[in-house]
Amino acid sequence: MPIATIEWLHGVDGVARLVDQTRLPGALEFIECREPECMWEAIRSLKVRGAPALGIAAALGVLLGLRGKDFRGAEELISEVEKTSEFLGTSRPTAVNLFWALDRMKNVARDGVDLNVGELRERLLREALAIIEEDRVTCRNIGKNGAELLPDPSTVLTHCNAGGLATADYGTALGVIFAAKEMGKSVSVFADETRPLFQGARLTTWELMQAGIDVTLICDNMAGWTMKSKKIDCVVVGADRIARNGDTANKIGTYSLAVLAKEHGVPFYVAAPISTIDPAIKSGEEIPIEERSGEEITCPCGVTIAPEGVKTFSPAFDVTPSSYVDALITEKEVIRNPDEERISALLASA
Repeated sequence: MPIATIEWLHGVDGVARLVDQTRLPGALEFIECREPECMWEAIRSLKVRGAPALGIAAALGVLLGLRGKDFRGAEELISEVEKTSEFLGTSRPTAVNLFWALDRMKNVARDGVDLNVGELRERLLREALAIIEEDRVTCRNIGKNGAELLPDPSTVLTHCNAGGLATADYGTALGVIFAAKEMGKSVSVFADETRPLFQGARLTTWELMQAGIDVTLICDNMAGWTMKSKKIDCVVVGADRIARNGDTANKIGTYSLAVLAKEHGVPFYVAAPISTIDPAIKSGEEIPIEERSGEEITCPCGVTIAPEGVKTFSPAFDVTPSSYVDALITEKEVIRNPDEERISALLASA
């Protein structure tokens, strides 16, 4: 990304600055959050989105909960971290990186009970900044590992947005494409529009065009015919939560894409950091699926397209069974045909 998707400015009592992704591609605007309520609203309203970016947002939101407050001791500060974490955890239920980052911040706070308040606040700031830097390195490694799977030349189909806007700066699914280009491979992309909020049309095409990558936008319901009539070498998507058997939750429409890919013999790859794997969940049946306002379907981009009062069903995510996933691309390695045994071995070695 030419600019940081989300960052922390001005030290311990600083502010979180993030790109307002609801304004793209028409305008590049920023939000400065000074309290956790602002970050909660930014997460809930999709001003910041994408599993790794939500983890970063959550960690910075914890820092915002401490901003400008005086604490009589470490225990009082720890209590505020716990309270803020619980609040931020109510913003969106599906992306596990959000809860993973909150757990990291809570653990650092609890481990610092013997520190003075100033030392503990500095340690929490270092942890949040470490999450950002780790994500940058993780995405680069995911990109490098995944790029090896792409033939030269290759045509990739992707869904939603899993680029720099969804991470610290490089992306997961789009990181594979960026890395392939950096390796000298010729890559072109078909991007699903990704209804109902058009993250593919608004964000993915914008990122790829910024990077000089050939991209063609299609409607979601054109994916099957595109696989049949064009030479699609693979599908690459991101993930919001992966169960320990390899079932993968991602933006709604991903499951349909996986079924179509299976029918047409197109490899289906999931690119995600190891932190997106939730070992506490055995299968996709246990992944909580967020449901959003029906207005996102009936009134996209502020334009009414359906009769007033029509009933809606608006899940934000779906779950792709592991049997449809040809490979899971992580920062450590590529796991072919992921299942519980292979994922357990990955987690044990990470």
